[in-house]
Amino acid sequence: MALYLLVFGVCLLVIGSTVVVLLTTRTPRYRTESHHLLELFDKALESRVSESEWHTLIGYPIRHDEYLESVRRRASHLMEEHGRHWQLAQGKPLLNATGQKELRALRDHLSARMALEHS
Repeated sequence: MALYLLVFGVCLLVIGSTVVVLLTTRTPRYRTESHHLLELFDKALESRVSESEWHTLIGYPIRHDEYLESVRRRASHLMEEHGRHWQLAQGKPLLNATGQKELRALRDHLSARMALEHS
């Protein structure tokens, strides 16, 4: 009988602690910030970004900042207009020359806005 109570107590403790942990933890959330977009744009301009990395960051809506969402949408539009998916595997840039130029302008604008926010 003592063994039964010991096993029952241990099981109750394990199940109870699992329930408490599940009730107190929150779902992890990923917030895209401006420095994430800057890093991605820098990688894209240097031809060091993969297509999956681009789509992971640019394909995820930004709900907490309207300005960043507009930058994300603009970058997505650049990919639709000037993207060269088939040449990325050959080590060539993700965007054509016009797209690179527009992405550089978008990156500079975002960088300038960040500098204004931090000063």
